[in-house]
Amino acid sequence: MDVSCSTSPDDPGNEPCWQFTRCESPPLLCSELLFKFLIVGEFGVGKTAIVKRYTEGRFSPTYKITIGADFSLKQLRWNRTTKINLQLWDIAGHERYGYMTRVYYKYAVAAAVVFDVSRMETFQLAHKWIQDIREKVSLPDGSPIPIVLMANKSDLTDGIIQTDVISRYCREYAIGAWFITSAKENVNIDEAMAYLVEQVLEMKAVEATKDSIVLQEPNALDASSTSSPLNRFILNEKPCGCG
Repeated sequence: MDVSCSTSPDDPGNEPCWQFTRCESPPLLCSELLFKFLIVGEFGVGKTAIVKRYTEGRFSPTYKITIGADFSLKQLRWNRTTKINLQLWDIAGHERYGYMTRVYYKYAVAAAVVFDVSRMETFQLAHKWIQDIREKVSLPDGSPIPIVLMANKSDLTDGIIQTDVISRYCREYAIGAWFITSAKENVNIDEAMAYLVEQVLEMKAVEATKDSIVLQEPNALDASSTSSPLNRFILNEKPCGCG
């Protein structure tokens, strides 16, 4: 950025200096995106605690059962030119047995499947959630949405599930990554979510859906609506200003 000075051509000796700002390069184009992430798993594995830790930076030891689904928002300044708004949909553990998951999954672009490292049955049932997601939601090109596995509650125990078992499980079900996490101690929560964001961006899902997106100002969005394609992505591009 360069600040230059010019005098009035009518009276160059007496008029005050007129200042103007010149950008040394064209303004950058900034993008604002909306991604919908699913947080799923059996009841009591810590899904709500993970969401609260990630979006609010706090942990509550009080357990509150989720009815149906709930969602929270998280804003990320991903880089100089990209702002990402995440919708985190916390799906109740019992919903896998019902008929509403297809509605809750609509427009999702990634998912975290959570299990409790101290409860083997929650790990054994994780594949049910993986299958449910892959049967009911996909990216616009038909490919499966990225999934990360979160081995939660590492603060309670060293874990009864060995890491090589989890790694083998991820290979079997084509899960790209897994993380040992603790909502209480804030272990690997940010890292797991960042992994999903990176996967979505790398798959160029935004570019694949540009033709079907209506450009809209962020303040015009009803974030709770699931009836609009805007809930998959918002693409709002505008100049960032002098770069």
